[in-house]
Amino acid sequence: MNNYETVFILNPVLSEQQVKETVSKFEDFLTAKGCKMVAKEDWGLKKLAYEIQHKKSGFYHLFQFEASPEIIIGLETEFRRDERIMRFLTVSLDKHAVSWAERRREKLKQKA
Repeated sequence: MNNYETVFILNPVLSEQQVKETVSKFEDFLTAKGCKMVAKEDWGLKKLAYEIQHKKSGFYHLFQFEASPEIIIGLETEFRRDERIMRFLTVSLDKHAVSWAERRREKLKQKA
């Protein structure tokens, strides 16, 4: 099992309920495939650096999870099929990136 981090941007015209449904759809996809969710973050509505599909903002979400490499292909296919997803990026994390992500989450907890 490798460590991965996926950031995806949802269309800003979606309602709060539609955003929750979309996020849970992809979380359920990963857990159904036997992935272990390490962290899930909602970064909220943010302004984009450039327009995507004539939109100037989007709902950002981050998943950090452990999975086998074969699952990533299926996950990215599902992202491409869903019209609510404007962009996505999945990266493999090495041991240094995993420890950095843990430290970042701890700092966020302390601020809250």
